Amino acid sequence: MPESNVYDAIVVGSGISGGWAAKELTEKGLKVIMLERGENIEHVKDYVNATKDPWEFPHRGGRTQEMIEKYPVLKRDYPLSETNLNYWVKDWECPYTEVKRFDWFRGYHVGGRSLMWGRQSYRWSNMDFEANAKDGIGTDWPIRYKEIAPWYDYVEGFAGISGSREALDVLPDGNFLPPMELTCLEKDVAARLKEHFKGERHLIIGRTANLTKPLPGRTNCQFRNKCSLGCPFGAYFSTQSSTLPAAMKTGNLTLRPFSIVTKVLYDKDTQRATGVEVLDAETNKTYEYKAKIVFLNASTLNSTWVLLNSANDVFPDGLGSSSGQLGHNLMDHHLGVRITGKAEGYEDKYYFGRRPNGFYIPRFRNLNGEKREYIRGFGYQGQGNRENWNRNIAEYNIGVELKELLTEPGSWQVGMGGFGEILPYHENKVTLDKTKTDKWGLNVLAIDCELKQNELNMRKDMLNDGIEMLEAAGLKNVKGVDGDGTPGRGIHEMGTARMGTDPKNSVLNKFNQVWDAKNVFVTDGAFMTSANCVNPSLTYMAMTARAVDFAVGELKKGNL
Repeated sequence: MPESNVYDAIVVGSGISGGWAAKELTEKGLKVIMLERGENIEHVKDYVNATKDPWEFPHRGGRTQEMIEKYPVLKRDYPLSETNLNYWVKDWECPYTEVKRFDWFRGYHVGGRSLMWGRQSYRWSNMDFEANAKDGIGTDWPIRYKEIAPWYDYVEGFAGISGSREALDVLPDGNFLPPMELTCLEKDVAARLKEHFKGERHLIIGRTANLTKPLPGRTNCQFRNKCSLGCPFGAYFSTQSSTLPAAMKTGNLTLRPFSIVTKVLYDKDTQRATGVEVLDAETNKTYEYKAKIVFLNASTLNSTWVLLNSANDVFPDGLGSSSGQLGHNLMDHHLGVRITGKAEGYEDKYYFGRRPNGFYIPRFRNLNGEKREYIRGFGYQGQGNRENWNRNIAEYNIGVELKELLTEPGSWQVGMGGFGEILPYHENKVTLDKTKTDKWGLNVLAIDCELKQNELNMRKDMLNDGIEMLEAAGLKNVKGVDGDGTPGRGIHEMGTARMGTDPKNSVLNKFNQVWDAKNVFVTDGAFMTSANCVNPSLTYMAMTARAVDFAVGELKKGNL
C-alpha cells in the first residue's frame, strides 16, 4: 500500500460532526484524512449566490416545473429552490426505498448540511438523558448532563452561540454570545404568556449559531438572512467557516472530496478496523485507506449504511450488529403543526434588518408530575413580525391601490410551529435494499419509519396549546393547522446506531465507540439514544469533541 494512504485517523464525512472530529484530531497532533463523498465547496469563493438579490435569479429564487419533475423528494418541502440547488442531493443519482414515506433531504459536499442548517443550538437537560430509563423506553443513555456539560461549554465557545440566560431547568443555559433581540411584538407576547401562565411558559429569543460578536477569522452576523446560500462573512457556524480552517491550520489534515466510503475494513484477529474502502465518485476506482482510528460522521443514515455495508464473516448483518440494534430506533422530530395570529396596533413600530433567528418556546408539558395522554413533549419555534411587500390581499392585486399598499409594511403577526419528540421505536428502521442501486451501483437504504400513537396524541396538544397561547397573548384571528408530520421533514435524523450501557442493547458505548470494533467511533446523529424535542446539532458537536478526547487518550495508552 502506498505510504500516502496511511494516516493516524480517518474521518468519514465533513458536516457538522465530521468537521469537529477533524479539528479535534488534528489539533491533538494526529495526521488525518477527511473523506467526503461529494464535491469541494470552498469558503467564500464558492458561495456563488450569497450576494445576489431575489431579482437576480431567473425565477426569483423559486422552483420550475423541470425542477419539480427532477427532484421528487426535494420538492416535498422548502429545500427545492434555485437559490442553492447545488447544495442538495440529486434525487436521481442517490435514490432510496421508502417502505413508508420518509422525506430524506441530504447534502453531499464538503461541509454537508452545515451550510444549510437552521443553526438553532440547544443543550439537553439532565431530565432528557434520564427519560428513557424513567419511561422504560428503548435503552438508558450511558451518560448524564454533568458529563457532557463541560463539552457543551467548549463547543459553544468555539462555534459562537448567541442566546439569553433564562435559568430554566428544562433548557440549560450555555456559554453564550449576546442574544439577538426580540421584536416589540415578541416582547409583549412573552410578557403576556409569563403572566397568564404564572411563569410556567416562556418565550425567549432563539439560541443560534450566528455570531453577535466577531470571533477570530469570522465577522459578526449582518442580518441578511441568507444563511443557506453560504455566508461570506463566516458569521454562522459551518465546517467551512470554523472547523475546517482550524484543522487545516495544523498542517495535519488531508481533504479528499468525491470519495464514497463503502465499508469499514475489519481484522477479525485483532477485532479492530484497519481502515476503509473508498469508491472514487468521479473515476469509479476503488482505494483503501489505513488508519489507527476511524470516525464515522457521514450523517445518521449514511454512517449506518456504511456499517451495514461492512458485513463480514464475523458480523454478517454489518459491523456493529451484534446487539441486533444496528439500523433500528430511527427518530426525527415531527413538525407540521402551525399556528398564526394577527396583532392589532404597533403601526408605528418596525425592526432592523432581517434577523436570521426567531423565538423559542421551550417544552412545558409532562413536567413537574403532569401526565398527558403521551410521554415526553414539544417546543415551538416562530417569529413575530410585520408582513412585507409580497403579502397577498386580493382586493388590491392590481393598479394604483397595489402600488400604494406596497409602500407600507403590513400588519403585525405571529407564526410558530411545533417540534415534537419521536420515541425510539425498534421497528422504525433502515436496512439495505439488495434490489435497488444508486448511480455507482451501490445498494441503497430502505427506510421503514412512521409516527405512532404517542406522537399523534402529542400533536393534539401541540395544536391546541399553540392556539391557547396566542389567544392568551391577545392575538386576533388565531388559526392552527395540523399539517404534514411525515418523518424526515425535521431534517434531524437520529438513532440507528445508538449508544447504550451494554453491548447487548446498543451499537456504541458511552464514548461513541462501536462495541464490536473499539477503534471505530460514530459521533453524528446515529448515536442518539432518544430524540428530545430540541435541535440536536449542538449535542453532536459536544459528543464529537468528547469522543475525540477519549480516543486520542486511549491511542496514547496503547488501547487502540
